[in-house]
Amino acid sequence: MAEGEGLLSVDYEVSGKVQGVFFRKYTQGEAKRLGLVGWVQNSSHGTVQGQVQGPSARVRELQDWLRKTGSPQSRISRAEFRNEKKIEALEHDDFQIVK
Repeated sequence: MAEGEGLLSVDYEVSGKVQGVFFRKYTQGEAKRLGLVGWVQNSSHGTVQGQVQGPSARVRELQDWLRKTGSPQSRISRAEFRNEKKIEALEHDDFQIVK
């Protein structure tokens, strides 16, 4: 972690064609590639939601990925981020897909 770069936690919800297109698997892969922790799951109302934690710059990279990229077959219409806060320590051990 870069000097002076704090840890960030943020909740997210992505809308569009994001279920049944391996969105959770690709999100987990991207988060792990970036060294982030948290979780991702399908919601009952057709979105994908979760929480991501890690160094601020890496969290921003995943936010950008969730807004613009996603899985190859996904069509993202909106990505919302809530409850952004600085944290002292990570609250998850890795990045999980929650069923």
